[in-house]
Amino acid sequence: MFIRFAGHMFEPLASGALYWRAENMLLVADLHLEKMSSFARRGQMLPPYDTGLTLRRLEQDLLDTGAATVIALGDSFHRDEGTASLQDMDRARLDGLMERCEWLWLSGNHDPTPHQLGGRCLPAFAHRGLTLTHEPQRSVDGLIAGHLHPAARVLMNGRSVRRGCFVHDSRLMIMPAYGVSTGTLNILSPAFIGLFAWSEIKVTMMGRGRLYPVSPKRLVGG
Repeated sequence: MFIRFAGHMFEPLASGALYWRAENMLLVADLHLEKMSSFARRGQMLPPYDTGLTLRRLEQDLLDTGAATVIALGDSFHRDEGTASLQDMDRARLDGLMERCEWLWLSGNHDPTPHQLGGRCLPAFAHRGLTLTHEPQRSVDGLIAGHLHPAARVLMNGRSVRRGCFVHDSRLMIMPAYGVSTGTLNILSPAFIGLFAWSEIKVTMMGRGRLYPVSPKRLVGG
């Protein structure tokens, strides 16, 4: 399956990553690494396994695609201090991934401060007529963003199914959240109002191991 956006072809992956084969780049949004450890520091004790599982998912996508560059579109860490709370095993895995390829960390609202983990920390990245950034906006053509954790909900065989999704029109694409501990927001919710030209909208819904194009007519709220 392919997504054509702003004159370029992309391959969405069932993990939530987006592979730009022509540039050999892998795009991921909203990893929210160290989310559970952040909750634990605030007294909500949850198993701190999310970072390792997310990095394992990313490791597999890099193996499958052979991407030479990774661009993380912000909120890579759930809090800025998450860069210092990585367990030794997770830090070693992340270091190993960054040794394989060029790595760009774009700042997000959860992790606005540049860090010293490796790679480059940037507020945004422009390349071949596209702008990659964290928060979506309507005023820029060819923008790829994350932040909103988009999900599509459809009715199938009398049941409702809700999954993360890629959603775009001719000007803006919003990627699903990649982290294993992230929630989702229905693309029919008020947060998405005004971002897309709904007559042009295209939705690619994530399933178990595969992706599904979804007609906007089948979308339901909730």
